[in-house]
Amino acid sequence: MAGKQSLKQGEKVMFGIFGAFIVAAVIGYVVLEVVRLNSDTPIFEVKTRYELTEEGRRGSQIFREARCTSCHRAMRNGTNMGLSLDGLGSKRSYDYIYSFLKRPEETYPAVTLDHGMPPKEAAYVSAMSDEDLQAVAAFLFGLKAERGSAQSAIPPEGKSQFIDDVLKMVTPESWKDKYQDVREKEAATE
Repeated sequence: MAGKQSLKQGEKVMFGIFGAFIVAAVIGYVVLEVVRLNSDTPIFEVKTRYELTEEGRRGSQIFREARCTSCHRAMRNGTNMGLSLDGLGSKRSYDYIYSFLKRPEETYPAVTLDHGMPPKEAAYVSAMSDEDLQAVAAFLFGLKAERGSAQSAIPPEGKSQFIDDVLKMVTPESWKDKYQDVREKEAATE
């Protein structure tokens, strides 16, 4: 029977560095949590808001009771298995949201993962009554986001050097004649 082999010098150094990273990560996490728990202001600024009508409040209740939060996140509740719906009302119209809930595969330009006809898991949504679908659409339309946030379709006001630099890097030349910058469209309408 062979004896136990000791670690080589390089292996000891590697495990030492790995251990140092683990210790630094744990200390960083503890410090961040202590700061977060003792701070009066949030670490990350909340860029979403909720403008719910009476029908939207009823839609919120239907949304939760229908188990929509088992796949979606709305009002910072639910899971991230599906799309986060916070800010949806800033990206889509009420009519679009209602049409998607009623006839998802006709409204959305591609096949949906869970919405549509049975046996899809969320097929029950399109089978809801029109009254309930309108309430859920009102709820989702009331989920708004500030312009410039990740949940908004509209960029921040004014010029942004960061956005301009990214556009220069990733935008093909052929798009310049084809598309107009949304910021320029807004300036033209004002």
